[in-house]
Amino acid sequence: MTIRGLQQELAEFAAERDWQQFHTPKNLAMALAGESGELMEIFQWLTPEQSAGIMADQAQAPRVREELADVFAYLLRLADVLDVDLEQALAEKIAVNGAKYPVYLARGRADKYTQLGG
Repeated sequence: MTIRGLQQELAEFAAERDWQQFHTPKNLAMALAGESGELMEIFQWLTPEQSAGIMADQAQAPRVREELADVFAYLLRLADVLDVDLEQALAEKIAVNGAKYPVYLARGRADKYTQLGG
């Protein structure tokens, strides 16, 4: 299914329940942040090794999938309500980041820097 198709399905789901009235940009952004927090809670006290292997944990893997789906759903709804083409927005952001973090400066570095600030 395409991003647009998923957005349409979510919009229909909301319309059937008369939820569009609640799907304001503010409410959707807050719901997105809340669901992101629930996803972060799963990882909060894990070691890096535990977090990397979480999908092998039969108790945690379904929770991770569920929270990722919630985050994705709210992101799709927010973009739809704001009429933002997520594919275009991401392509533009990748181009901006490519210029901001050229390979010759960024390769293997996790610290935040800018090309000018080095």
